[in-house]
Amino acid sequence: MRISQLFYQTMKEVPREAQVPSHQLMFRAGMIQQLASGIYNYTPLAKKSLSKIETIIREELEKKGCQEVLLPVVQPSELWEKSGRWGYYGPELLRLKDRKDNDFCLGPTHEEVITDMVSKVLKSYKQLPWNLFQIQTKFRDEVRPRFGLMRGREFTMKDGYSFDVDEEASKVMYWKMYDAYTAIFKRCGLSFRAVDAATGNIGGDMSHEFQVLAQSGEDLILSCDSCDYAANAEKAVTPRSAQELTEEGMEQTEDVHTPACRTIEEIADYLKRPASDFIKSIIYVVDEEPVLVLIRGDLDINESKLQTALSANGVFLADDALVQEVSGAGTGFAGPVGLKKQVKIVADYSVTEGKNMVSGANKDDYHKVNVNYGRDYKADVLGDLSFAQPGDKCPKCEGKLEDHRGIEVGQVFYLGTKYSEPMECNYLDRDGKSHPAVMGCYGIGVGRTMAAAIEQNHDEDGMIWPAAIAPYEAVILPLQMNKDEVVAAGEDLYTSLRDAGMDVALDDREERAGFKFKDADLLGYPLQIVIGARSLEAGEVELKIRKTGEKKNIPLAEVKSFVENFLKEEKSAD
Repeated sequence: MRISQLFYQTMKEVPREAQVPSHQLMFRAGMIQQLASGIYNYTPLAKKSLSKIETIIREELEKKGCQEVLLPVVQPSELWEKSGRWGYYGPELLRLKDRKDNDFCLGPTHEEVITDMVSKVLKSYKQLPWNLFQIQTKFRDEVRPRFGLMRGREFTMKDGYSFDVDEEASKVMYWKMYDAYTAIFKRCGLSFRAVDAATGNIGGDMSHEFQVLAQSGEDLILSCDSCDYAANAEKAVTPRSAQELTEEGMEQTEDVHTPACRTIEEIADYLKRPASDFIKSIIYVVDEEPVLVLIRGDLDINESKLQTALSANGVFLADDALVQEVSGAGTGFAGPVGLKKQVKIVADYSVTEGKNMVSGANKDDYHKVNVNYGRDYKADVLGDLSFAQPGDKCPKCEGKLEDHRGIEVGQVFYLGTKYSEPMECNYLDRDGKSHPAVMGCYGIGVGRTMAAAIEQNHDEDGMIWPAAIAPYEAVILPLQMNKDEVVAAGEDLYTSLRDAGMDVALDDREERAGFKFKDADLLGYPLQIVIGARSLEAGEVELKIRKTGEKKNIPLAEVKSFVENFLKEEKSAD
C-alpha cells in the first residue's frame, strides 16, 4: 500500500475519555473513529489487523476439525424464552420489537440460535461430534462502555459451539479447544495466561479465561507463587471452611440505637469496632426469590460465587421496597435474626469465624450486638462467597496467591446440557434412546485481542506490533522524494517485497524525514526500511527494528532476504 493513498489520518490530540494506551494510540493513528458510545468505525489499518487475527483463528480451528457458519444478529425472543434466559440475561440484552410487535434482541452471544439450528439436523449419535464457529458482530448494551475496544457495545467476536454424545467426549473437545486457543494467542505474539474462571451468564460448570498480561488490564488475576494454580478474582478460592463455635464467651444479644448508620464504615465508626466484627447482610433476588446473603464486614460478596453456589440463572440486588418487605426496615438495617419474612439465608464461611458479632436488627436505626452463628441463626447454604486476596493461601499447595492485571481475550466453557435439554437438541443412541447433546462454548474477542496486543506492546512513541498481526509488516521510507534515485530505489524495493508475498507499505508522501519517522513509530511497523541519498550512494539502506530500536545498514541487494528471515523469526518467536 502506498501511504499517499491510505485512508487514515493521524492526530496529536485524543478524546478525554481515551484513558488506556490502546484507545489513545488507535485514535492517534487513525485506526478507529467513535460513532456513538462504545460503537466504532474501523479504518483500513484496524481492519487489516483484525483480518489477520481472524485468519489465525480460522487456521487453528480448522486444524481441530471446526466448521464455520454465519448466524443472524437479530434473534427472536422465543428462542431465549425456551432456554430460560430471556428474563435473566439482564439489561445488557438490547431488546427490540418489529412492526408486528414481536420481541427480538440483538445477539450478545448465540447459544440459543446455534442449538436451534443443530436441533433441526441432529438425529443420530453417528452424526456427532460437531464443532461449529462463526466470526460475527455482537451487541451488548454495556452500562459504562470504556477503554475503547476493550469494553464496547458493538464488537467482533469469534464464538464456537461443540456438540458431543456424552460428558467424556465433550470434555475431550473442551481441552482440544483449550489447546487451539493457546496456539492462537501464541501466534498472535501475546504473553498470556489461561486461568480458571467463572461461567457467568453463559452457564456451565467449567471454564478458563485467556488473559493477556498488561498493567492496564481490567481483570484481577490471582496465581500461586509455588505451583501452576491461576484464576480470575471471581473464581479464585482459598482453602477455608466453616468453624465450629462453642457457646463459651458468647454474650446475650442486644439492640443498640445506631441513628443513620447504614454502611459498615458508618456503624464501625459509630460503635468503635473494626469492620471484621460485623456481619454484612444484603438481600438479593435469586431467580425471582429474595435471599439474604451474609459475609464478614471487611469482605465483599462475590456474586459469581453466589450464583454458582445456588445454581442460579442470575442474581440481582433487591430494591428498597423488597428490602423493607423482607426485613421490616430500610436498606442498611437488615440482619439474620428477626427477619419480618422468612427467606433462604446464604452465608460465607467468614461469619462462623468470630463471636459476638454485630448485624442489622431489622428495624430502622438499630443494630443487634453479640450475634453468633449457630446459637442465634443458621444458614441454609454455607460456603465460600468472598473474593480471594493477594497473600491468601493457595488452594492447591502451601504457596501464597499473587496478583496480576489481565485483559480477557478468550474464554472456553463446558456447558453440559444447559441449552440442549430445554431446547430439545437430542440424538438417538445405538439402542434408539433419546439424549440431549452435550455442549461446549468457546469465544474470542477479535477487537479485544487487537487492543490487548497494543496494551502489551507500546512505548511513548507509539505501537509496537507483533509481526503476525501488524497491519503492515514493514514500511519503506524514502527520505528525499525530490531525488529520482531515492524514489526509484523505494519503488523497486516495494515491488520486490510485495512480489515475494510480504505485506509492506511505501511512504511515498512529500513529507520531511522527521515526520515520516514519527508516523512510522506511531503506527508500529515491526520493521522500518530507510532509503536516504547518502546511504544509497554506498549501495546500502538503513533498517530499524521497532521492538528493540536497533538500527543497521545492509546492502540494498540483501534487503529482501533480510526482511524475509526477520519476519520468519519474529512470527516463529511469537
